[in-house]
Amino acid sequence: MTQTFFANGKLLLTGEYFVLDGALALALPVKFGQSLNVSTDFSHQNELHWISLDHEGNCWFEAKFHPTTLECLSTSNEKVATRLQQLFSFTKALNPGLPTADCELRTTLGFPREWGLGTSSTLVYLIAQWAQVDAYELQFQTFGGSGYDIACAGADGPILYRLENGKPQVESCSFKPPFSRQLYFVYLGKKQDSREGIARYRGQTLVLSPQSSVLSFEGNENPELASGRQSSIGEISKLTRRFLHSKTLAEFEKNIVAHENLIADTLGLKKAKDLYFSDFWGEIKSLGAWGGDFVLATSDKSPEETQRYFNEKGFGVFLPYDELVL
Repeated sequence: MTQTFFANGKLLLTGEYFVLDGALALALPVKFGQSLNVSTDFSHQNELHWISLDHEGNCWFEAKFHPTTLECLSTSNEKVATRLQQLFSFTKALNPGLPTADCELRTTLGFPREWGLGTSSTLVYLIAQWAQVDAYELQFQTFGGSGYDIACAGADGPILYRLENGKPQVESCSFKPPFSRQLYFVYLGKKQDSREGIARYRGQTLVLSPQSSVLSFEGNENPELASGRQSSIGEISKLTRRFLHSKTLAEFEKNIVAHENLIADTLGLKKAKDLYFSDFWGEIKSLGAWGGDFVLATSDKSPEETQRYFNEKGFGVFLPYDELVL
């Protein structure tokens, strides 16, 4: 017997960081994702065999686990195996009857691992689908975060996402602006750990013990940061609505500037445009955890001229909006 599951990758267009505290965010599932094939058609010598393939079909991780204790029997990467073992343990706690003997689980990424489009969130969603457990609960117990990426994993298109009393609220929305051909995604080449970004947002130190994959923080939350965040949540939500209903590129760019300034001022972070693209004629919007992964660029010049600008600055991954967003 073989089962196949698929999860979309993601991008967070608005609400980064503040979505953790209830701000309304606009999130975009992307065409690239990750698949999971579960095979129980033949004997795997009473073990759970895991294989991970990259976007080129190369095996980058492999491990074998005991079917009941989930102890790692052999692996190509101890750190990854430990994280996966912890994920299995939480999954089994949610579904004790999940059969894990004599099976092979094989994941295949549809994008380079370093792109930050959701290698972890798609994995959680896939395992939850296979195990028939709540993907949000599994995410919150393991990798943490707001859960918007889990929502994107199973979405058919752009969504509005927020947490209400800690519970995910997801609303499908139409976001296909008339100026979408003037929007581009540029990879900065600096893989960003979203958990570290959350810790910085909280003004605390990230703690991840070897015995647990649950995200936790050390020290008291910075009261000045907390106060500034609370006063900004409403404005972030308003800006999300403005992004969604922008009719022209100029209006959209105005909202980008307001959003970038608000995040930068509240959290004391430098904007990507100031850091890397101060001479760019369009606007630059950071996505998700600031400091790495992708940014959104707007341009009223030709795709060729726009791409040449970024390529000459050493940024080779340049994707038009319509080629990436689902």
